[in-house]
Amino acid sequence: MGLLALLRKLKTTDEEARILILGLDAAGKTTILTVLSNSGTKKADIEGIVTTKGFNIKQLQNDGFKLNVWDIGGQKNIRTYWRNYVPNTDILIWVVDSADAGRFDESATELGNIVDDEHLKECPVLIFSNKSDLLSSRDKEEVAAKMKPKLGGRTFTVQQCSAKDDDCEGLQKGMEWCINQLSLKAKAKKKGNSTRSGK
Repeated sequence: MGLLALLRKLKTTDEEARILILGLDAAGKTTILTVLSNSGTKKADIEGIVTTKGFNIKQLQNDGFKLNVWDIGGQKNIRTYWRNYVPNTDILIWVVDSADAGRFDESATELGNIVDDEHLKECPVLIFSNKSDLLSSRDKEEVAAKMKPKLGGRTFTVQQCSAKDDDCEGLQKGMEWCINQLSLKAKAKKKGNSTRSGK
């Protein structure tokens, strides 16, 4: 199922939703965004992708539902600017290179630093354990064990994926989780508005 078809299936609001994609440099953020912007298939050209030096923005729209996805570079000199992009974020996607266990601690530290931001206090987090197609990749349980202590009691999930897989199954599952979280948020907001209005 393509991403836009998934949006159509789970659509519950006409409001725009904002997803922020962060993670260390070379984790695969831009490749993931490129595939997602192509409706969640591998038809997009991902061979010539280079490391993001600043940020990429993609807007995915279907039947009035707008999904704004921000991909921010992960180099050390850029990370200090991450906080400029966190206001109004509905979902944080944290991308981990599962084949680079030597940077798990660094990734966990940076994740902990950003989720401490007041704007992300109640923001659900999807952790993409990327590059699962590589022999050196670690399973999602090991990635989860490193990242979970930094997340406190917030809602999160870890999804193993490879943006280079032909069927992009892991990306689809991860985005389905995200859109379900958006659906729950929209329902809670609607319920809250009804309660305040006395309906």
